[in-house]
Amino acid sequence: MSLTETQALIAPHGGRLVDRTGPRPDGVERLEQIPLTSREVSDLEMLASGALSPLDGFMGRNDYERVVEEMRLERGLPWALPVCLAVDLPPQGEEVTLTDESGHALAVLEVDEVFEYDKEREAERCFRTTDEAHPGVTRLYQQKPLYLSGRVTVFERLPTLFPKLALDPLDTRRTFDERGWRRVVGFQTRNPIHRAHEYLTKGALETVDGLLIHPLIGDTKSDDVPAATRVECYRVLVENYYPADRVVVSAFPAAMRYAGPREAIWHAICRKNYGCSHFIVGRDHAGVGDYYGTYDAQLIFDDFEPHELEIEPMFFEHAFFCRVCGQMATPKTCPHGGDDHVFLSGTKVRELLAAGELPPAEFSRPEVAKVLIDAYR
Repeated sequence: MSLTETQALIAPHGGRLVDRTGPRPDGVERLEQIPLTSREVSDLEMLASGALSPLDGFMGRNDYERVVEEMRLERGLPWALPVCLAVDLPPQGEEVTLTDESGHALAVLEVDEVFEYDKEREAERCFRTTDEAHPGVTRLYQQKPLYLSGRVTVFERLPTLFPKLALDPLDTRRTFDERGWRRVVGFQTRNPIHRAHEYLTKGALETVDGLLIHPLIGDTKSDDVPAATRVECYRVLVENYYPADRVVVSAFPAAMRYAGPREAIWHAICRKNYGCSHFIVGRDHAGVGDYYGTYDAQLIFDDFEPHELEIEPMFFEHAFFCRVCGQMATPKTCPHGGDDHVFLSGTKVRELLAAGELPPAEFSRPEVAKVLIDAYR
């Protein structure tokens, strides 16, 4: 299957998958070197694979301004968050070498422009707060003062801790096509999948051909469950509780921005590039703390025309186990009061795990809880 792929799957955002990989050019070592932060390296990886199609490099001023103000690229295509490269000074040449934080060369960038940006305005528009305690705002305020834009050619992809899960958009699309899937629902997660998430994903799977469980493995907050532990949780859950021929588990190399509503749109567009026709948006998607309303990440989809994003959001309310119903439910399907519902906060679950205690079976599958207990020990 070529980068134009089959017509049966949803088209990539903008119409085609971008491929920004290529051979290592001569003279890379003589170019000015620009070190990237770990988050920028994650963005570079996704630019290389087409996960950020139609972008072919770090954004220029016109795209940046319209994204910040209107959630659209300059050409009018929906896009929710800046994908930018921050630098201290304008480079001297027409090309620069992009490196990781250790100085290892990864890509060449064709210099287009360098421009100033207003950090506080970007924070207010994209994160809906200028509070320095917000992790996304913290990172933004610590950035260098200029943005450097230009098309990239990535000649070295970073090794991954999860090679079996390292599927680019072309890979997932090929897999879906081989399985005969046409309607695929994507599930974004940065946490272990507990019973509530299992309920949402299986409910969505009832209406489509297949499910892409797509855990984010880039940078997260220090108190989030480490990626290696989460990946093991996904493995034991899928092996024991999902039909193997209806589920694909793949790693999403993005770093968390914790931008709540805007990040929900961004996550959906990225999953469209991976071949998903539908995308699950649950309670407080991509949120942090109390910066966003419980369902703001669902409401923001109303800012676009119906079907304009092409990938269709599937909205779910907060799920719980109801002792009276004897099953998982949501407020839409359960008439009983909160005293009959099993719900544990993340803090309470961490306390139980640290004490070597299994969370109740109504909250977490025992196989998943065991992985978490072993990790916490």
